[in-house]
Amino acid sequence: MHIKNIVVAGGSKGIGLSIVQQLLQEGNKVTVLSRNQNALPFHPNLTFIPIDLTQEDPQAAALPEVIDGLVYAPGSITLKPFKSISIDQYLEDFNINCLGAIRLIKAATVGLKASTQKPGIVLFSTVAVGQGMPFHTSIAMAKGAVEGLIKSLAAEFAPSIRVNGIAPSLTDTDLAAKLLSTPEKIEAAAQRHPLKSVGSPEDIAQMALFLLSERAAWMTGQIIHVDGGMSSVRV
Repeated sequence: MHIKNIVVAGGSKGIGLSIVQQLLQEGNKVTVLSRNQNALPFHPNLTFIPIDLTQEDPQAAALPEVIDGLVYAPGSITLKPFKSISIDQYLEDFNINCLGAIRLIKAATVGLKASTQKPGIVLFSTVAVGQGMPFHTSIAMAKGAVEGLIKSLAAEFAPSIRVNGIAPSLTDTDLAAKLLSTPEKIEAAAQRHPLKSVGSPEDIAQMALFLLSERAAWMTGQIIHVDGGMSSVRV
């Protein structure tokens, strides 16, 4: 297995942190871009760059000269009735989920093109793009834009850079803490999924590692649903 240089935005907690931990376990070098270090481990193969990608242009950040994989993990969960969501909230969700990814990809493109290991970009959507859900207009709008970005970049960057996405359902992270704050809420959320459980960060991270690996060398422009069956199964 080749040691890779992987850049992970939002890698200090939740799904991003799980991806970082598993990449390090496999012996890769990981550069994390995040506003703070949170639970990041001390590791000789880990580099931390403090940056807010919703506000700052990462062009000046000390990214690796060669980038073999790129993950953009920051996200938001805005669940409100349509009438209660302000235009500013829509803009904030779009900035966090889509424009931040665009800023990072622009900064990393030269490094990705320098890779000889069939580099991959992994972005995140949500099950709520493909399946309409009440109170999800803002996040579904922002993640719908991410899915369009994935497919358009996959076409534009082919054949040198692969671009894929993961569309999870509700996952047990800090971001979803309010939705999973009691055993009763956790059980209710689990029962909405055909597999009768809520996703874990490790579930999603495993798919991200696959998409970054040589095992996914013939995959690009795909949105992979890791959602407990919610998008396609009724039981």
